[in-house]
Amino acid sequence: MVTVTIKNIPEEIYEKIKLQAKANHRSVNSEIISIFEHAIQKRTPIEVEEILERARKVRELTAHYTVSEEELNRWKREGRE
Repeated sequence: MVTVTIKNIPEEIYEKIKLQAKANHRSVNSEIISIFEHAIQKRTPIEVEEILERARKVRELTAHYTVSEEELNRWKREGRE
C-alpha cells in the first residue's frame, strides 16, 4: 500500500470531507480514497441510440400536453422562492 501526503488543503474543503465521511460512516482517510476511486472510474460510453429512444418516448408521452406562458412563468417564480 502506498502512502501519500496531501499538503495545503483549504480548511473549507477539509471540513466538507469530514462531514461527508461522517455521513458515510467512514474515516477521513477512507472518504478521500473513496473520492479518488470515484474520480478515476472508467466512464461508460454514452449510448446515443439509447438516449435518442428515451427522448422519443418522452416526446410521445408529452405530445398532447401544452403549457401556457402563464403556467410557465408561475413555475419559474415558484422555483425561485
